Amino acid sequence: MNNLRVRFAPSPTGAIHIGNIRTALFNYLFSRSEGATFVLRIEDTDLERSSKEFEELIFKELEWLGIEWDEGPDKPGPYGPYRQSERLEIYHKFAQKLIEEKKAYRCYCTPEELEEDRRKAVERGDIPRYSGRCRYLTKEQEEAFIREGRKPVIRFIIPDDEVIEFEDMIKGKITIKSDTLGGDMVIVKSDGMPTYNFAVVIDDALMKITHVIRGEDHIYNTPKQILIYKALGFEIPKFAHAPLILGPDRTKLSKRHGNTYIGQYRELGYLPEAMFNFLSLLSWSPEDNVEIMSKEEIIKKFNFRRIHSANPVFDIEKLNWMNQQYIQKSSIERIVDLAIPHLRRAGYIDEIDDMVYNWLKDVISLYKDGLQYVAQIAERAKMFFVEEVNYLDETIKILDSPNSKIVLEAVKKAIEEVDEVTEEYVKDLLKKLQKETKVKGKEFFLPIRVAITGEDHGPELVKIIPLLGKDKVINRLKKAISLIK
Repeated sequence: MNNLRVRFAPSPTGAIHIGNIRTALFNYLFSRSEGATFVLRIEDTDLERSSKEFEELIFKELEWLGIEWDEGPDKPGPYGPYRQSERLEIYHKFAQKLIEEKKAYRCYCTPEELEEDRRKAVERGDIPRYSGRCRYLTKEQEEAFIREGRKPVIRFIIPDDEVIEFEDMIKGKITIKSDTLGGDMVIVKSDGMPTYNFAVVIDDALMKITHVIRGEDHIYNTPKQILIYKALGFEIPKFAHAPLILGPDRTKLSKRHGNTYIGQYRELGYLPEAMFNFLSLLSWSPEDNVEIMSKEEIIKKFNFRRIHSANPVFDIEKLNWMNQQYIQKSSIERIVDLAIPHLRRAGYIDEIDDMVYNWLKDVISLYKDGLQYVAQIAERAKMFFVEEVNYLDETIKILDSPNSKIVLEAVKKAIEEVDEVTEEYVKDLLKKLQKETKVKGKEFFLPIRVAITGEDHGPELVKIIPLLGKDKVINRLKKAISLIK
């Protein structure tokens, strides 16, 4: 490891969004390709919304995806603690330093006063910004406010008419004027909690973070943070703002586009290596333009300079295609183990012994290569778990074809006559019955398929019939025959 350090700093206030996970992934790939230390820091100063459960979920999702960190709440390092809620004394010390150096001050404005200032600014056609009314309070004025019971915030002084410039590793040169930043900003709230822009600077500086890689929705925060870095005499890190992920309609990815939390994909049976591969290609591509790559190959090929600034589209069809490739390469045992919870949830299975497990392997292997995600198995293989199948109008028409009754009765009679229905027996039987009934091709096979499965397409009958078992097959043939006019 060299002296390069990056971090992923999520808030444990909810399920972790696809965009946040992609940020974690870029930090991880940078760390592993550049030999940097990867720090996980939990930003839990939002006391009302933060929870231990959501923190544990962050760990779970990162571990599922294969993103390992070098320092964090569970991996002590030299710059801890790694939860912001455990660093409050540190923030207060630096806030006091800024006050003593006349770079910050206590503000006693009420919400009503602030709203009045905002309204007046809008009426004048100005950008709403803090008026600075508490910047030069006398000691007597402060004491009067304290007697009134007002609890102050601490505001950092934003200089007037200053141009803040920084070189973004993805976006290039960015210039923002201080007059557009909303006036003196709150760095410590009235409850003593630091604001994001203040805490993140203190943490990144003290944790020796050299590269801040995050989403482009933080660009507007960066000049504010640079001013705090300068005011405290800290070294300013390099910044990289990754483009936001868009939905298919090219608007910011949100709930209306479907699943936006990483855990939803885990629960549906997407494979972590497929998701790792897919997310890595949102704004980045290797020089050889190969798409299917292992984690190790991605790390080997990853070059931060190849991240482009255009907003990538979250293409679910591409993810499904990619996940299907990984499912096809996976062992049948792995897919069965992932499928079992979905089959249980559907009420199809309960206790599983070796015999049932082996049967499940045979059933799921019929569908494995066609699955885009494992949860689809519950619907695809439904006919193996229900007693009866439903016949739709179009499949009933197939049953009403001229030779259907002859074929179905012949199959039923032959299966009733044997004790065990094996694949070999079914194979020979279907050949023999085509000769005996003089019905061949679609006219022979389609009525059998519809009668037994309720569908007009699917896996081979020689595989399906033995797996369904003698009793189910006979009962379904009887029902289908009864429906024929």
